[in-house]
Amino acid sequence: MKKKYLETGRIINTRGVHGELKVEPWADSPSSLLQFGSFYIDSVEHKVVSSKVYKDFVYIQFGDICTLDEAVKYKNKVIFIDRDDAKLPEGSWFIQDILGFSVVDNDSGDLIGTLDDVLDLPSGNIFMINGKSEHLVPNVPEFIKKIDFDLETVYVHLIEGM
Repeated sequence: MKKKYLETGRIINTRGVHGELKVEPWADSPSSLLQFGSFYIDSVEHKVVSSKVYKDFVYIQFGDICTLDEAVKYKNKVIFIDRDDAKLPEGSWFIQDILGFSVVDNDSGDLIGTLDDVLDLPSGNIFMINGKSEHLVPNVPEFIKKIDFDLETVYVHLIEGM
């Protein structure tokens, strides 16, 4: 079952005296967080007054956090978005939605293991698969053949050394 609220970043600091928050984004690009009018912290909705990206961080001013003293209380908190507010491009998905999927060899149909993590590296995403052994598989069409959300299965093509 897909979660309604998705982790999207962590508040790492404050900025200024008016309660602006510095957020480390957990998204493909920091600017993707600018589309949201609300975020959730500890299950409480906070409406965005302004937001901007600077040096790979997102700075957010909420309407209900107006002082430095209020903002400091949120340091190190995780922020969430409502899945219904997200607009993903066709064929895209949230990493959280595929974690735990079974991973099957596309050629033989053999179970390889479970998708435990997706590493976000500068060269691209790497799927971490745990089974009898650990496999690191780049998220490229040559190796990731299909993601079946109904069967909760990722079909992969492995080569020697993976």
